Amino acid sequence: MGPKSNRTLNAIFEDPVKSSIAWRDIEAMLESFGAEISEGAGSRVRVALNGVRAVFHRPHPQKETSQGAVRSMRRFLTEAGVTP
Repeated sequence: MGPKSNRTLNAIFEDPVKSSIAWRDIEAMLESFGAEISEGAGSRVRVALNGVRAVFHRPHPQKETSQGAVRSMRRFLTEAGVTP
C-alpha cells in the first residue's frame, strides 16, 4: 500500500466523517488492497475484498463521496479486515 492509499484509508476512518474524499482515490485504494472491482448497472460499482462483497454508487456529477457512502465504505473495510 502506497502513501496515497494510506492517506485515503486514514481519511475514511477519521471522525467526524469526511465528505471531501474523491471517489477515484477510494477506488485506487481498493485496487491497491487487491479488491475486485466491477461495473454494475448505472453508477453501481461491485467490490469484493477478502471474501466480503458490497455494492456502492459512484457519485455523480460531483467527484466527492458523501458522508453516508464513506460510512458504508468504513463498514465494508472493517468487515474485510482492513483498518488503519
